Amino acid sequence: MVDAPMTPEAFLAWLGEAGLAQETLWHEPVLTVAETKALAVHERLPGAHVKNLFLKDRDGRFWLATLPEHRRVPIGALARALGLPRMSFGSAEELLTCLGVTPGSVTPFALINDRAGRVGFILDRELHETQGRVAAHPLTNAATTALSAADFQRFLVLAGHPPRVVDLAALDAGPS
Repeated sequence: MVDAPMTPEAFLAWLGEAGLAQETLWHEPVLTVAETKALAVHERLPGAHVKNLFLKDRDGRFWLATLPEHRRVPIGALARALGLPRMSFGSAEELLTCLGVTPGSVTPFALINDRAGRVGFILDRELHETQGRVAAHPLTNAATTALSAADFQRFLVLAGHPPRVVDLAALDAGPS
């Protein structure tokens, strides 16, 4: 497992110490976008809300893909677009080992726990180019934290995970 993964509270304190302004909304634990919408998280905490895929390619490399919550991208199409071997979801144990979080709490903020650099980071171009805020779980699915787009980019630099920016809109499978 990662060395002493940060708690959500320690992570929020770290953001402040790093000079990254954030706004956090604590709420009931959520597992789906529909659940966050039912709690009116979007209205109470405006910004580009994300969803995240923790993946493992056939060669055993781990990847975290962060995309807008409305985007539906088949994993096979994502792997082909990246020129990577076939991908599948990483296990709960691998997620905990690599990023120090559990299923339901997958977030780009968990990259702070990947001190060994085992996880490659894929960021949808729409999020990379947003001028607003980016909202994601702060290492727990019982809260959502929003950073300005500039502070989100600074976070990635400080966490040592520059993104591989990919235009995933062309791969979007549309509504379910």
